[in-house]
Amino acid sequence: MTAITFAVPILPGKTEIWKEAITEMMGPRKTEHNESRRRMGVTREVACLQQSPEGDYVVVCLEGDDPASVPSKYLNSDVPFDRWFAETVLSGTHGMDASQPLPQNQVFVDWRA
Repeated sequence: MTAITFAVPILPGKTEIWKEAITEMMGPRKTEHNESRRRMGVTREVACLQQSPEGDYVVVCLEGDDPASVPSKYLNSDVPFDRWFAETVLSGTHGMDASQPLPQNQVFVDWRA
């Protein structure tokens, strides 16, 4: 399995929309979320809200078969949940589109016991 981490800004004024979408994903749409992540080859997902003086960010860790390809898979999917996630979260709160590569991180520490 491969893991990636990245941080993406939340567009100004969109933090509450992001929180509502995450609440929906972890609540009434949890089954769809789980199926979607399995279909995308994701085995672990962590998304953290980071608030800073420069604005709000989401810090994400994805593990799976090819985690770097996951956002573009969502943005190009025709599955209803994937379309909702892409339109509400990726495009709607982060301003992402399929032509954008994921932000690149330079890993300095990757320690495991």
